[in-house]
Amino acid sequence: MSPSRPTAPRDSAPGRPTAPRRAAARPKPTTAAKPTTAPKPATAPKPAPPAPQDDPSFGRAVTTYSAGGARRYAGPVAPPVVSTSSVARFAERSRARRNLARRQVLLVAGSALAVGSLGWLLLISPVLALEPAQVVVEGAGTVVAVDQVLGVIDAHASTPLPRLDTVRLRDEVLDVPGVREARVTRSWPHGLMVVLVAREPVAAVPEQSSAATHGAPGFALLDMDGVQVGRVDAAPEGLPVVDVPVGDKRTLTAVLSVLQRLPVELLAQVGGVSARTQDTVTMSLRDGVRVDWGSASETPLKIAVLSALRASPAAAGATVIDVSAPRLPITK
Repeated sequence: MSPSRPTAPRDSAPGRPTAPRRAAARPKPTTAAKPTTAPKPATAPKPAPPAPQDDPSFGRAVTTYSAGGARRYAGPVAPPVVSTSSVARFAERSRARRNLARRQVLLVAGSALAVGSLGWLLLISPVLALEPAQVVVEGAGTVVAVDQVLGVIDAHASTPLPRLDTVRLRDEVLDVPGVREARVTRSWPHGLMVVLVAREPVAAVPEQSSAATHGAPGFALLDMDGVQVGRVDAAPEGLPVVDVPVGDKRTLTAVLSVLQRLPVELLAQVGGVSARTQDTVTMSLRDGVRVDWGSASETPLKIAVLSALRASPAAAGATVIDVSAPRLPITK
């Protein structure tokens, strides 16, 4: 008995490949049933932002890359910061230069307008104008006429204080008779402070009869510098009368130097001073005592010696006190 041949499947046709046999399904291991969770509530989808009309990349598919490979992403993409074409870059640079020039012009114009407005406010407008009613004058003394000082300042009324020339105004105040020194300062917003140093008279000098005095000689009032600060018909009470040669400035200067350095209580006792030269100064006290002073040298020592002799009982009744040599005084 010959061996039997394997028989081909009935459904296979000659020349057709046979399909592989499927393995028998294995039973899956049994696992514990997972607890079921409640389904999440459905949420309304967020509306997508409107796409700009001039963005050419809107709606274009963009390929992005990640660790897992390339994937496609569709959505709006920001335009590039720098233009890709030379024409566009040139247009952007031109536009930037125009914007910069426009800002610079606006800045310069605004600065000029601000400076002009400030200058008009300070130098032209009446906001800071000088008001004569708010001018204060101090130190006029007994010989300076305050009305004359205010008259000089009134000529500059309504002038803005920043534009007021205080140096020129000070020179004009110095021309007022009796003013020795002056200081003018602004008192904001509308006033001035004028501080004067008056030329106070220290002596009365008899005038010579002339046509200027109309035949009635009087007395010229002199300050410590020999400057005439006034004229009176009669010698003022309390001022010593100075008798010196006419035109002798050296002798007059020596007499005034002595009077300037005398203490107030001693100066009040001096009724007159005479001198033929600068070394022969003689004072007449109001109680009748004559003081031979000599020159203007060693004046402080002579003052101390004269005060001691006037207070000493030994010199009581003396009518002449010679302190021209202060270390060897003489009383008569």
